Amino acid sequence: MVNADLSERLKASLAAEAERIGFAAFGVTRAQRDAERGKRLDAWLEAGYHGTMEWMEARADVRRGPDAMWPEAKSVIALGMSYAPEADPFALEGLGEVGRISVYAQGRDYHDTVKKAAKALARFMVAEAKGLGLPEPQLKVFTDTAPVMEKPLGQQAGLGWQGKHTNLVSRDHGSWLFLAAIYTTTELAPDQPHDDRCGSCTACQQACPTEAFPQPYVLDARRCISYLTIEHAGPIPDEFREAMGNRIYGCDDCLAVCPWNKFADAAAANRAFLPRAELVAPRLGELLALDDAGFRQLFSGSPIKRIGRNRFVRNCLIAAGNSGDASLLPRVEGLRGDEDPVVAEAAAWAARKLAAL
Repeated sequence: MVNADLSERLKASLAAEAERIGFAAFGVTRAQRDAERGKRLDAWLEAGYHGTMEWMEARADVRRGPDAMWPEAKSVIALGMSYAPEADPFALEGLGEVGRISVYAQGRDYHDTVKKAAKALARFMVAEAKGLGLPEPQLKVFTDTAPVMEKPLGQQAGLGWQGKHTNLVSRDHGSWLFLAAIYTTTELAPDQPHDDRCGSCTACQQACPTEAFPQPYVLDARRCISYLTIEHAGPIPDEFREAMGNRIYGCDDCLAVCPWNKFADAAAANRAFLPRAELVAPRLGELLALDDAGFRQLFSGSPIKRIGRNRFVRNCLIAAGNSGDASLLPRVEGLRGDEDPVVAEAAAWAARKLAAL
Protein backbone atom coordinates (compact mmCIF):
# COMPACT_ATOMS: atom_id res chain seq x y z
CA MET A 1 0.00 0.00 0.00
CA VAL A 2 1.19 3.50 -0.85
CA ASN A 3 1.59 5.78 2.16
CA ALA A 4 -1.58 7.96 2.17
CA ASP A 5 0.27 11.10 3.28
CA LEU A 6 2.90 10.73 0.57
CA SER A 7 0.18 10.05 -1.99
CA GLU A 8 -1.63 13.24 -1.00
CA ARG A 9 1.60 15.22 -1.27
CA LEU A 10 2.18 13.77 -4.73
CA LYS A 11 -1.35 14.69 -5.82
CA ALA A 12 -1.00 18.24 -4.51
CA SER A 13 2.31 18.65 -6.35
CA LEU A 14 0.73 17.32 -9.55
CA ALA A 15 -2.18 19.76 -9.30
CA ALA A 16 0.19 22.70 -8.83
CA GLU A 17 2.43 21.61 -11.70
CA ALA A 18 -0.56 21.04 -14.00
CA GLU A 19 -1.65 24.62 -13.41
CA ARG A 20 1.87 25.92 -13.95
CA ILE A 21 2.21 24.28 -17.37
CA GLY A 22 -1.14 25.49 -18.66
CA PHE A 23 -3.94 23.21 -17.51
CA ALA A 24 -6.98 25.00 -16.13
CA ALA A 25 -8.62 21.92 -14.60
CA PHE A 26 -7.22 18.94 -12.70
CA GLY A 27 -8.89 15.98 -11.02
CA VAL A 28 -8.44 12.31 -10.20
CA THR A 29 -10.74 9.33 -10.47
CA ARG A 30 -10.38 5.60 -10.09
CA ALA A 31 -9.39 3.56 -13.13
CA GLN A 32 -12.53 1.49 -13.34
CA ARG A 33 -15.36 1.10 -15.77
CA ASP A 34 -18.83 2.56 -15.31
CA ALA A 35 -21.51 -0.01 -16.19
CA GLU A 36 -24.12 2.65 -16.93
CA ARG A 37 -21.78 4.51 -19.29
CA GLY A 38 -21.09 1.24 -21.07
CA LYS A 39 -24.80 0.66 -21.63
CA ARG A 40 -25.19 4.16 -23.06
CA LEU A 41 -22.28 3.58 -25.41
CA ASP A 42 -23.79 0.31 -26.61
CA ALA A 43 -27.17 1.96 -27.23
CA TRP A 44 -25.53 4.86 -29.10
CA LEU A 45 -23.60 2.53 -31.37
CA GLU A 46 -26.59 0.25 -31.92
CA ALA A 47 -28.63 3.25 -33.07
CA GLY A 48 -25.93 4.02 -35.66
CA TYR A 49 -25.41 7.52 -34.30
CA HIS A 50 -21.65 7.22 -34.86
CA GLY A 51 -22.14 7.33 -38.64
CA THR A 52 -19.00 6.38 -40.54
CA MET A 53 -16.74 6.62 -37.48
CA GLU A 54 -16.03 2.90 -37.52
CA TRP A 55 -13.22 3.35 -35.01
CA MET A 56 -15.83 4.10 -32.34
CA GLU A 57 -17.33 0.65 -32.79
CA ALA A 58 -14.09 -1.21 -33.47
CA ARG A 59 -12.63 -0.36 -30.04
CA ALA A 60 -15.88 -0.22 -28.07
CA ASP A 61 -14.64 -2.92 -25.70
CA VAL A 62 -11.76 -0.81 -24.36
CA ARG A 63 -13.86 2.37 -24.21
CA ARG A 64 -15.82 0.94 -21.31
CA GLY A 65 -13.23 2.05 -18.80
CA PRO A 66 -9.50 2.51 -18.14
CA ASP A 67 -9.20 -0.97 -16.65
CA ALA A 68 -10.62 -2.43 -19.86
CA MET A 69 -7.68 -0.98 -21.77
CA TRP A 70 -5.03 -1.39 -19.09
CA PRO A 71 -5.93 -3.72 -16.18
CA GLU A 72 -2.92 -2.56 -14.16
CA ALA A 73 -4.13 1.05 -14.03
CA LYS A 74 -5.26 2.23 -10.59
CA SER A 75 -5.99 5.94 -11.10
CA VAL A 76 -6.76 8.40 -13.87
CA ILE A 77 -5.59 12.00 -13.82
CA ALA A 78 -8.12 14.05 -15.81
CA LEU A 79 -6.95 17.35 -17.24
CA GLY A 80 -8.60 20.28 -18.97
CA MET A 81 -6.97 23.10 -20.94
CA SER A 82 -9.05 26.20 -21.66
CA TYR A 83 -9.58 27.63 -25.13
CA ALA A 84 -12.25 30.16 -24.11
CA PRO A 85 -12.61 32.68 -26.95
CA GLU A 86 -12.48 36.44 -26.64
CA ALA A 87 -14.66 36.98 -29.72
CA ASP A 88 -18.31 36.04 -30.13
CA PRO A 89 -18.47 32.66 -31.94
CA PHE A 90 -21.60 33.93 -33.75
CA ALA A 91 -19.92 37.09 -35.06
CA LEU A 92 -19.65 35.79 -38.65
CA GLU A 93 -23.11 34.27 -38.84
CA GLY A 94 -24.80 35.26 -42.10
CA LEU A 95 -21.73 36.89 -43.64
CA GLY A 96 -21.73 35.07 -46.95
CA GLU A 97 -18.33 36.17 -48.25
CA VAL A 98 -16.41 34.53 -45.37
CA GLY A 99 -16.27 31.08 -43.82
CA ARG A 100 -16.80 30.21 -40.17
CA ILE A 101 -14.14 28.03 -38.57
CA SER A 102 -14.83 26.50 -35.17
CA VAL A 103 -13.20 28.36 -32.29
CA TYR A 104 -11.00 25.41 -31.33
CA ALA A 105 -9.44 25.20 -34.79
CA GLN A 106 -8.45 28.84 -35.30
CA GLY A 107 -5.18 28.44 -33.41
CA ARG A 108 -2.54 25.76 -32.99
CA ASP A 109 -3.46 22.08 -33.19
CA TYR A 110 -4.68 21.14 -29.73
CA HIS A 111 -3.54 17.53 -30.13
CA ASP A 112 0.08 18.67 -30.10
CA THR A 113 -0.22 21.36 -27.43
CA VAL A 114 -2.29 19.40 -24.92
CA LYS A 115 -0.39 16.13 -25.31
CA LYS A 116 2.97 17.87 -24.97
CA ALA A 117 1.83 19.40 -21.68
CA ALA A 118 0.35 16.10 -20.46
CA LYS A 119 3.60 14.27 -21.21
CA ALA A 120 5.50 16.97 -19.30
CA LEU A 121 3.21 16.39 -16.32
CA ALA A 122 3.80 12.63 -16.59
CA ARG A 123 7.57 13.16 -16.49
CA PHE A 124 7.14 15.44 -13.49
CA MET A 125 5.10 12.74 -11.75
CA VAL A 126 7.85 10.17 -12.19
CA ALA A 127 10.48 12.53 -10.77
CA GLU A 128 8.25 13.70 -7.92
CA ALA A 129 7.33 10.16 -6.92
CA LYS A 130 11.02 9.25 -6.83
CA GLY A 131 11.75 12.27 -4.65
CA LEU A 132 9.05 11.20 -2.20
CA GLY A 133 10.36 7.65 -2.06
CA LEU A 134 7.29 6.21 -3.78
CA PRO A 135 7.37 3.35 -6.30
CA GLU A 136 7.98 4.53 -9.85
CA PRO A 137 4.63 5.18 -11.57
CA GLN A 138 3.80 3.47 -14.82
CA LEU A 139 1.92 5.91 -17.06
CA LYS A 140 -0.03 6.18 -20.30
CA VAL A 141 -0.94 9.61 -21.73
CA PHE A 142 -3.97 10.21 -23.97
CA THR A 143 -5.33 13.23 -25.83
CA ASP A 144 -8.25 12.47 -28.14
CA THR A 145 -6.36 9.93 -30.24
CA ALA A 146 -7.14 6.68 -28.41
CA PRO A 147 -10.27 4.79 -27.31
CA VAL A 148 -10.53 6.81 -24.10
CA MET A 149 -13.78 8.38 -22.87
CA GLU A 150 -12.27 11.66 -21.67
CA LYS A 151 -15.60 13.37 -21.00
CA PRO A 152 -17.07 10.76 -18.60
CA LEU A 153 -13.67 10.51 -16.91
CA GLY A 154 -13.61 14.29 -16.56
CA GLN A 155 -17.01 14.20 -14.88
CA GLN A 156 -15.95 11.38 -12.55
CA ALA A 157 -12.83 13.36 -11.63
CA GLY A 158 -14.83 16.47 -10.81
CA LEU A 159 -13.76 18.69 -13.73
CA GLY A 160 -17.35 19.30 -14.77
CA TRP A 161 -20.31 17.37 -16.12
CA GLN A 162 -21.36 16.03 -19.49
CA GLY A 163 -24.00 18.50 -20.61
CA LYS A 164 -27.05 17.96 -22.74
CA HIS A 165 -24.87 18.72 -25.78
CA THR A 166 -22.72 15.71 -24.69
CA ASN A 167 -19.59 17.84 -24.14
CA LEU A 168 -18.04 18.56 -20.77
CA VAL A 169 -19.29 21.71 -19.04
CA SER A 170 -17.27 23.40 -16.31
CA ARG A 171 -18.59 25.88 -13.76
CA ASP A 172 -15.37 27.86 -14.23
CA HIS A 173 -14.61 27.40 -17.93
CA GLY A 174 -17.97 26.79 -19.57
CA SER A 175 -17.90 24.50 -22.60
CA TRP A 176 -14.39 25.50 -23.65
CA LEU A 177 -12.05 22.78 -22.40
CA PHE A 178 -9.72 20.47 -24.27
CA LEU A 179 -9.37 17.22 -22.32
CA ALA A 180 -6.53 14.80 -21.63
CA ALA A 181 -6.09 11.77 -19.39
CA ILE A 182 -3.12 10.13 -17.74
CA TYR A 183 -3.59 6.51 -16.68
CA THR A 184 -1.26 5.44 -13.90
CA THR A 185 -0.48 2.43 -11.73
CA THR A 186 -0.10 4.77 -8.74
CA GLU A 187 -3.09 5.03 -6.44
CA LEU A 188 -4.17 8.62 -5.89
CA ALA A 189 -7.10 9.75 -3.79
CA PRO A 190 -10.10 10.27 -6.11
CA ASP A 191 -12.03 13.53 -6.28
CA GLN A 192 -15.80 13.66 -6.03
CA PRO A 193 -17.73 13.27 -9.31
CA HIS A 194 -19.35 16.49 -10.47
CA ASP A 195 -23.10 16.89 -10.29
CA ASP A 196 -25.08 17.65 -13.44
CA ARG A 197 -25.94 21.38 -13.44
CA CYS A 198 -27.86 21.61 -16.73
CA GLY A 199 -31.20 21.69 -14.92
CA SER A 200 -34.14 22.51 -17.18
CA CYS A 201 -32.02 24.45 -19.70
CA THR A 202 -32.36 23.33 -23.33
CA ALA A 203 -30.42 26.15 -25.01
CA CYS A 204 -27.95 23.81 -26.70
CA GLN A 205 -30.71 21.57 -28.02
CA GLN A 206 -32.61 24.50 -29.50
CA ALA A 207 -29.50 26.07 -31.05
CA CYS A 208 -28.55 23.09 -33.21
CA PRO A 209 -29.18 24.06 -36.86
CA THR A 210 -29.57 20.45 -38.00
CA GLU A 211 -31.52 19.03 -35.03
CA ALA A 212 -28.72 16.61 -34.20
CA PHE A 213 -29.99 15.83 -30.68
CA PRO A 214 -32.73 13.18 -30.71
CA GLN A 215 -32.94 13.72 -26.96
CA PRO A 216 -30.89 15.50 -24.27
CA TYR A 217 -27.45 13.96 -23.68
CA VAL A 218 -27.61 12.05 -26.99
CA LEU A 219 -25.97 13.25 -30.21
CA ASP A 220 -26.75 11.80 -33.62
CA ALA A 221 -23.38 12.52 -35.21
CA ARG A 222 -24.80 11.88 -38.68
CA ARG A 223 -26.74 15.15 -38.39
CA CYS A 224 -23.99 17.16 -36.67
CA ILE A 225 -22.23 19.85 -38.72
CA SER A 226 -18.93 19.14 -36.95
CA TYR A 227 -19.17 15.51 -38.04
CA LEU A 228 -20.29 16.42 -41.56
CA THR A 229 -17.48 18.92 -42.15
CA ILE A 230 -14.69 16.97 -40.44
CA GLU A 231 -15.34 13.24 -40.17
CA HIS A 232 -17.64 12.62 -43.15
CA ALA A 233 -15.73 11.98 -46.36
CA GLY A 234 -18.49 11.77 -48.97
CA PRO A 235 -20.96 14.30 -50.33
CA ILE A 236 -22.81 16.37 -47.73
CA PRO A 237 -26.43 15.11 -47.64
CA ASP A 238 -28.76 17.59 -49.35
CA GLU A 239 -30.97 18.00 -46.28
CA PHE A 240 -28.12 19.60 -44.30
CA ARG A 241 -26.50 21.82 -46.91
CA GLU A 242 -28.49 25.00 -46.38
CA ALA A 243 -28.40 24.56 -42.60
CA MET A 244 -24.59 24.58 -42.76
CA GLY A 245 -24.66 28.24 -43.76
CA ASN A 246 -21.08 29.49 -43.94
CA ARG A 247 -19.61 26.90 -41.54
CA ILE A 248 -16.59 25.37 -43.24
CA TYR A 249 -14.96 23.50 -40.35
CA GLY A 250 -16.87 22.42 -37.28
CA CYS A 251 -19.71 24.16 -35.47
CA ASP A 252 -19.79 25.96 -32.12
CA ASP A 253 -23.49 26.69 -31.80
CA CYS A 254 -24.45 24.22 -29.06
CA LEU A 255 -21.34 25.11 -27.07
CA ALA A 256 -21.55 28.87 -27.56
CA VAL A 257 -25.10 29.24 -26.23
CA CYS A 258 -24.39 27.42 -22.95
CA PRO A 259 -25.22 29.80 -20.07
CA TRP A 260 -22.26 28.54 -18.06
CA ASN A 261 -19.94 30.24 -20.56
CA LYS A 262 -20.56 33.53 -18.75
CA PHE A 263 -18.07 32.33 -16.14
CA ALA A 264 -15.42 31.40 -18.70
CA ASP A 265 -12.48 33.82 -18.73
CA ALA A 266 -10.67 34.17 -22.04
CA ALA A 267 -7.58 35.18 -20.05
CA ALA A 268 -7.42 31.60 -18.76
CA ALA A 269 -7.10 30.20 -22.29
CA ASN A 270 -3.78 28.75 -23.33
CA ARG A 271 -2.10 31.26 -25.66
CA ALA A 272 -1.37 28.48 -28.15
CA PHE A 273 -5.04 28.57 -29.06
CA LEU A 274 -5.22 32.29 -29.81
CA PRO A 275 -6.74 32.62 -33.30
CA ARG A 276 -4.47 33.13 -36.27
CA ALA A 277 -5.47 36.32 -38.07
CA GLU A 278 -5.93 34.57 -41.41
CA LEU A 279 -8.33 32.02 -39.89
CA VAL A 280 -10.66 34.39 -38.04
CA ALA A 281 -12.71 35.43 -41.07
CA PRO A 282 -11.21 33.73 -44.16
CA ARG A 283 -12.68 34.82 -47.48
CA LEU A 284 -14.35 32.03 -49.41
CA GLY A 285 -13.03 33.23 -52.76
CA GLU A 286 -9.46 32.73 -51.58
CA LEU A 287 -10.17 29.35 -49.98
CA LEU A 288 -11.81 28.02 -53.14
CA ALA A 289 -8.58 28.72 -55.02
CA LEU A 290 -6.51 26.42 -52.79
CA ASP A 291 -4.68 23.51 -54.35
CA ASP A 292 -3.17 20.79 -52.19
CA ALA A 293 0.14 22.60 -51.68
CA GLY A 294 -1.61 25.87 -50.84
CA PHE A 295 -3.92 24.10 -48.42
CA ARG A 296 -1.04 22.44 -46.61
CA GLN A 297 0.85 25.71 -46.34
CA LEU A 298 -2.13 27.70 -45.03
CA PHE A 299 -3.07 25.10 -42.42
CA SER A 300 0.38 24.02 -41.28
CA GLY A 301 0.20 23.39 -37.54
CA SER A 302 -3.60 23.54 -37.60
CA PRO A 303 -6.04 20.68 -36.88
CA ILE A 304 -7.75 21.58 -40.16
CA LYS A 305 -4.82 20.11 -42.06
CA ARG A 306 -5.97 16.64 -40.96
CA ILE A 307 -9.05 16.60 -43.23
CA GLY A 308 -7.13 17.38 -46.42
CA ARG A 309 -7.73 19.84 -49.25
CA ASN A 310 -10.58 18.00 -50.96
CA ARG A 311 -12.84 17.70 -47.94
CA PHE A 312 -12.13 21.29 -46.93
CA VAL A 313 -12.86 22.70 -50.39
CA ARG A 314 -16.07 20.64 -50.46
CA ASN A 315 -17.12 22.46 -47.28
CA CYS A 316 -16.21 25.82 -48.77
CA LEU A 317 -18.30 25.08 -51.86
CA ILE A 318 -21.36 24.40 -49.70
CA ALA A 319 -20.75 27.73 -47.96
CA ALA A 320 -20.36 29.43 -51.33
CA GLY A 321 -23.67 27.99 -52.49
CA ASN A 322 -25.30 29.43 -49.37
CA SER A 323 -23.52 32.78 -49.61
CA GLY A 324 -25.82 34.70 -51.93
CA ASP A 325 -22.61 36.15 -53.40
CA ALA A 326 -22.72 35.83 -57.18
CA SER A 327 -19.12 37.06 -57.46
CA LEU A 328 -18.04 33.60 -56.26
CA LEU A 329 -19.59 31.90 -59.31
CA PRO A 330 -16.43 31.94 -61.48
CA ARG A 331 -14.41 30.27 -58.72
CA VAL A 332 -17.16 27.71 -58.20
CA GLU A 333 -17.50 26.99 -61.92
CA GLY A 334 -13.77 26.35 -62.09
CA LEU A 335 -14.14 23.50 -59.62
CA ARG A 336 -16.88 21.64 -61.48
CA GLY A 337 -14.16 19.71 -63.27
CA ASP A 338 -12.14 18.96 -60.15
CA GLU A 339 -10.41 15.57 -60.07
CA ASP A 340 -12.20 14.71 -56.84
CA PRO A 341 -15.79 13.71 -57.67
CA VAL A 342 -17.09 14.89 -54.28
CA VAL A 343 -15.60 18.35 -54.87
CA ALA A 344 -16.97 18.42 -58.42
CA GLU A 345 -20.47 17.50 -57.22
CA ALA A 346 -20.41 20.17 -54.51
CA ALA A 347 -19.27 22.71 -57.12
CA ALA A 348 -22.16 21.80 -59.41
CA TRP A 349 -24.62 22.26 -56.52
CA ALA A 350 -23.12 25.60 -55.52
CA ALA A 351 -23.10 26.80 -59.14
CA ARG A 352 -26.82 26.06 -59.50
CA LYS A 353 -27.54 27.98 -56.31
CA LEU A 354 -25.50 31.01 -57.33
CA ALA A 355 -26.76 31.02 -60.92
CA ALA A 356 -30.31 31.23 -59.64
CA LEU A 357 -29.69 34.52 -57.80
